This record gives sequence, structure tokens and C-alpha cells, in this order.
Amino acid sequence: MTWISVGSLAAWLWLLLGQGFFWRTDVRLPPRTPPAVWPAVAIVVPARDEAEVLPLSLPSLLAQDYPGRAEVFLVDDGSTDGTGEVARALAAEHGGLPLTVDSPGEPGPGWTGKLWAVRHGMALARARTDAEYLLLTDADIAHAPDSLRELVAAARSGGLDLVSQMARLRVATGWERLVVPAFVQLFALLYPFRWVNRPGARTAAAAGGCVLLRREAAERAGIPDAVRHAVIDDVAVARAVKRSGGRIWLGLADRVDSVRPYSGLAPLWRMVSRSAYAQLLHNPLLLAGTVAGLALVYLAPPAAVVVGAVTGAPVTLAAGAAAWALMAGTYVPMLRHYRQPLWLAPLFPFIALLYLLMTVDSAVQHYRGRGAAWKGRTYARPEPAPRPGE
Repeated sequence: MTWISVGSLAAWLWLLLGQGFFWRTDVRLPPRTPPAVWPAVAIVVPARDEAEVLPLSLPSLLAQDYPGRAEVFLVDDGSTDGTGEVARALAAEHGGLPLTVDSPGEPGPGWTGKLWAVRHGMALARARTDAEYLLLTDADIAHAPDSLRELVAAARSGGLDLVSQMARLRVATGWERLVVPAFVQLFALLYPFRWVNRPGARTAAAAGGCVLLRREAAERAGIPDAVRHAVIDDVAVARAVKRSGGRIWLGLADRVDSVRPYSGLAPLWRMVSRSAYAQLLHNPLLLAGTVAGLALVYLAPPAAVVVGAVTGAPVTLAAGAAAWALMAGTYVPMLRHYRQPLWLAPLFPFIALLYLLMTVDSAVQHYRGRGAAWKGRTYARPEPAPRPGE
């Protein structure tokens, strides 16, 4: 146990300094100035059974205070709850930006439902507007009135092809407070924002709830066709853009919020488990390595503290306590970002155990033939998509 505790401490020292300062929460929209001429923007909203949250999100898009031309395209992806009718009623009630509601029908072979809807929305935008930029945003995301203006200004000022903000997820219930900030923390650990934003780095990621994409860059990267199979579509889109020579940026949002409620642990569990094994490329060896890594980094420190205290092993106790302190300390900035009490920081080993179990459950569901199940659809392991031109 002594060697395990020392190994865990070494891992945390490396994570603290060598993983792109993932724990810092100061990566916000880069410096920007208003462009001389504001480009046209098409806002594409894929929506499937979102009638409950649309009244909290869609009016914020219609009310965007944008100096240029902007239009909203809501793509109803086979909803059964009247999503399209709710959207039209909200547009009639609130006014604002023009809204088009349309449906693409069932997804084509090899397509996920969301990307099939995005494809349809992009086609509508291409046919009806000369938009230079596309704002791809989820139906559960509410935007401050200046959100689009700030995104476009950042893209233009920095010469960026993709600008994405990690929306502030809802933290109203006990389980949301426990699980949600940790979800963002682990995402930042996996995809350090500073590495994502470095032009020469291989790391690429985006947050699918809010992605401003230059249309020319999307066409060059073959989006969405090149990533049509992707369950983790936001990361796939960012990789395609960066691989094709585009510049991308990802950071935390201040005034872009998810309004989707998670009433208990079960829906949060589904949110994570539906794509966790896909993140590991459906590879059992990667799964085993991930489980071992999570155990060493997150579960070993408290175990070492207990073992060291019980057996009177000072090195085990000290190394475990130091690793646990580093774990909790790196979590404090994210808790502050979410305005949560700091006493949650030492509970991260318990939260990590939940995520470990969610990841294992994701693999179990895959091998039971349920794959990445979401809103009535199940996606099996995808075949590699051809590159543009193939």
C-alpha cells in the first residue's frame, strides 16, 4: 500500500503541473473587438422530445441582440411530444429572430439522430441564407442576449474557425451538485482547454451545447458527413476541423446555461454511461486501463489514509493524505465556478467511484447490445467514416 500511495501522489503532482493546468477555470472567451461588418449567422438547433425545456431556451435564441443577420433553424428529430408545435408557438409569442421548424425524417444508415438533424439544418441554412457562420446549439441551452455577438467577435478577432463554450450545467438538486461539477472537471482533465486552444497541439475537443463554426471550415472538414457515426459528436467535430487545418477554441461559459433538469442519480447516470465506452473506443484494454487509472488516482489516496492510520505506517498515511489534498485542491476552482460549497472537494473520491461504475456500466450495456442508448435510439459500435473525398 505504501508504493501505491506514493504512486498516487506522484500521479497527482504530474497532473497538477503537467496536464495543461486542467484545474484552472480562467479559460474564457479570448480578447475580441467588434468586426466592422457583422457576418450573417444561421443558428441550428437539433431537437428530439424537447417540449419541456424549449420554453426556457428557445426564447433566448430568438431574443439575440445581434447587429448582423441571424436566423434560427430548429430541426425536429422525430419528436413525439409536440416539440415542433411548441417551437412555433414560442416564436409567435416572443417574436425576435426568424424561426424555421422542419424535420428530416428518420436518420440515414450510419448516422446518429443528432448529426442527421444537424445535417438537415445546415442544408436549410445553405439553401436559404448566405451565412458565414453556424451556431450549433442544443435545445436545452439558454443564451444571454449578447451570446452570439460575443462568439462572433471572438471568432473574427482571433481568426478562429470554431469557438465553443462549455455551458454552465444546472446544479439545483443534491445529485446535480455532487455529479455535475465533477463531470466538467473530468472533461477538462481529459481535454485540457489550454492544449485544445494551442494551434500545434493534437488535443481537440468542443462542448456540443454551444459551437460557433465557420461554414467554410465545416465544408473543408466534411462536416457533418465525416463524423456522421460519432456518438461523442462535439469532440469528433473539433477533431475534424483541427485535422483539416482549422483553428479551434474551447473554454468555460459565463452566460450560456443548460436548463435541462436531472431529477435524480438515474438520469445523470444515463448521461454519462451512454457515451463513456464510446470514449474508450469500445476497447476492453482501454476500459481496464481506465478503471485501474481511476482507482490509483482517485480511490487509492483515501484508502492509503485509512490503511496508514490503522497499521501505523506514516509514509503510507502521509502520501495518501497529500494526494487526497491535491485532489481536493484542484477541484476547488470548479466548485467556485459552479458556486458550490467547498466541503464537496474532499468527497471527490466518492464521486470518482460513481464515474468508474458508470464507465463499467457503459461497457456492460454495449456488450448486451444496447450500445449508446439515447431518447429511444440505440447506436451500435460505428464503422469508421470515410474522409472527405473518399
